[in-house]
Amino acid sequence: MKLIFAVIRDKDANMAIEGLAQSHIGVTKLASTGGFLRDGNTTLMIGAENDQVDHVLEILRENCAKRTETEIIAPHGTGGVPAWNLGCTPIKIEVGGATVFVLEMEQFIKL
Repeated sequence: MKLIFAVIRDKDANMAIEGLAQSHIGVTKLASTGGFLRDGNTTLMIGAENDQVDHVLEILRENCAKRTETEIIAPHGTGGVPAWNLGCTPIKIEVGGATVFVLEMEQFIKL
């Protein structure tokens, strides 16, 4: 058995969980922090048989793919307050993807 931890964007979590549920793969959602531009993260904890690992990774690829989004960045005035009247700068950033850890699991027990 394997224990899979997948750190993904909050915005991708529901689709990933839905994809795993449709394949009858159990998942536990954990709140986590970190990320670029202060977007929230979710960590998924997934128990899988050895032969399910590739399928789990494919579900994560389908639902957490990297993509480009445009963010609007406001310049900061005094005191760190956004100065919206000074104009905003749109920037393209790459978002999404997943950081996945696959670990050997010695034992899995449901009580």
